[in-house]
Amino acid sequence: MGNLVSTIFVTLDGVYQAPGGPQEDTRDGFGQGGWSFPFADDDSGGFITEVFSRAGGFLLGRRTYDVFASYWPKVTDPAHPVAGRLNALPKYVVSATLRAPRWPGTTVVTGDLVKEITALKERTDGELQVHGSGALLRSLLDLRLVDTLHLLTFPVVLGAGHRLFTDGAVPTRFTHRSGHVTGTGVSLQTYDVGDGPEYGTFALPEA
Repeated sequence: MGNLVSTIFVTLDGVYQAPGGPQEDTRDGFGQGGWSFPFADDDSGGFITEVFSRAGGFLLGRRTYDVFASYWPKVTDPAHPVAGRLNALPKYVVSATLRAPRWPGTTVVTGDLVKEITALKERTDGELQVHGSGALLRSLLDLRLVDTLHLLTFPVVLGAGHRLFTDGAVPTRFTHRSGHVTGTGVSLQTYDVGDGPEYGTFALPEA
């Protein structure tokens, strides 16, 4: 059974919207797309390449799927560390409206997320990976379906945009597995996803 592993880029104020380019996601008039670009370096690129090397399949939200499908099929080198995996491996997109996906190897997922994604994990050889797809990721976390989270936090505050964690998120505990900071200041952190948080108190010492 494969693990469900998520990789997502966020700003210091938690925005995940449109990290890759100005036209990637302009919902609600968002005009700051492409904020991750100035921080790209070999370190972060190597991390992403390593993540993709462990993929056995991909689970994407509709918006991220459309962005990927408009770009990656045009990168035809099978040895490309990202395109080669995305184009060759199964892709599952969660959508109630997508009827005829044009990207070969795509299956549309509808219905009960817990049932459908548990079945996908069971039949995936390697990691079932979620990239971007912030709204889907929130749902998967709330349903306790995510095993591992790669959180890449970029040293920039935007003050606007869709945020990963919002009011109403299910309280969740994360256990730090590994991480480091790149030369451009990007924090690459990997967490195992647990159940609910633990609580305590800092009591005053007895007199």
